Amino acid sequence: MEVLSKFLTGTMNSVTSKCMFFLVTVLILRALLFPSFLGFDGIEWSNLVYIRTPLLNFDFGIRQDKFLVVPQIVWGLNNQKIAFARASLTARMLNRTLLMPSLSASLFYKEIDLLQPISFDKIFQFDKFNALCNGFVRLGRYSDVSNRTEVLEMEKGSGRRWTVERDLSQLKEHGKGSLDDHEVIRIVGKNPFLWHDHWPVKDYARIFECLDLTEEIAKEVDRVVSRIRAVGGKITRNTEAAEMQNSITSDGPSFKPLPYVAVHMRIEIDWMIHCKNLERRLNTNQICSGKKEIVERVRNIGGLKTPVVVYLAVADKLLNNSSILEGWEEGFLPFEKKKLGVDGIYKKYPYLIQSAIDYEVCLRADTFVGNSFSTFSSLIALERTQKMIRMNATNLCGENVRWPSYAYNIPGTSNGPMRWVTNMSESSLQAISYGTNHISC
Repeated sequence: MEVLSKFLTGTMNSVTSKCMFFLVTVLILRALLFPSFLGFDGIEWSNLVYIRTPLLNFDFGIRQDKFLVVPQIVWGLNNQKIAFARASLTARMLNRTLLMPSLSASLFYKEIDLLQPISFDKIFQFDKFNALCNGFVRLGRYSDVSNRTEVLEMEKGSGRRWTVERDLSQLKEHGKGSLDDHEVIRIVGKNPFLWHDHWPVKDYARIFECLDLTEEIAKEVDRVVSRIRAVGGKITRNTEAAEMQNSITSDGPSFKPLPYVAVHMRIEIDWMIHCKNLERRLNTNQICSGKKEIVERVRNIGGLKTPVVVYLAVADKLLNNSSILEGWEEGFLPFEKKKLGVDGIYKKYPYLIQSAIDYEVCLRADTFVGNSFSTFSSLIALERTQKMIRMNATNLCGENVRWPSYAYNIPGTSNGPMRWVTNMSESSLQAISYGTNHISC
């Protein structure tokens, strides 16, 4: 102690040393009195939204020793994506790791034996998801659980008496006290897509940004998009197109891509039945669109340069109209999977993967046109809006913007489709989940 005293007395003779001693003392006191400042619960405020910020690339905000299990996720691809995001945000509210859920490869959601469960990591990259969503939400594997016998079951309510407030109260109750002591909480009840919503659109958007297709599926998407670009190159018949055609057999296109329009043409049998009933219930005529109306609206998109390739994304098995390639005026060259020569790619996979490929093809399109009451179209419009925001676009509804989207079921200028961007300030995903004719532009 005497040696230390002499050392401190000697070093205190300089102003610099005194300042250093004072700084070290403050840091020690702060560590003792306020341990959260060290990064175990980093917090930042962004637009008055509480966000746990990961420091030093560790998941300090999400516990890795407490888990949440959800029922098998069913229905169409994008309903499943919403259900997955809702399950992830539920786990985040409980400060738990979501155990990797089972998706459904087939579309038959009523016949349980036909659901064909498929693991999440067969569609999306598990490690990539955790890397991109680090500190916000976290996925775990069942091998991470130490005790699988003592599981607390939490039953989700249903019916009119089960309100948003009751659902939120249930979540808060299970996030504290003896209920929170359980290593695993398993939610039993209805499909997560139908759970009550407590989170803003931008929280969902962040989850969707973390979903990257597996390398195998991504390569199939590249093949489809490359074929669309190659067809566009042939049509233009210029020097640049010839150079593109020569390189189309390479692993990936090395040329400047030609623009293409992707149209999510919802005219399938099941959709037409659903949309007619929905129009009657909502007393509107802005949900259903026949093939003739869709073609007319696409042709009237302002500023669209022709000739242009139009890729028609449609569920072939449910299609009751083989004339979708007819009636397009000169300059618009429509292609669907069979005419494009890529139907063999899709036939190798179950419905869910086919839909995932089509989704990405539409997402990458230079112009996208869909139906605002379709979840598939709505999530594409959301992701394209997010892309524009990431590119610091100042006027999302302006002319000549990158990644424009349109809703053909709502008339815009000159009988074209209405411009479509997602309102990212919405307090819930309700409108996007079930469709709307209120689209920001």
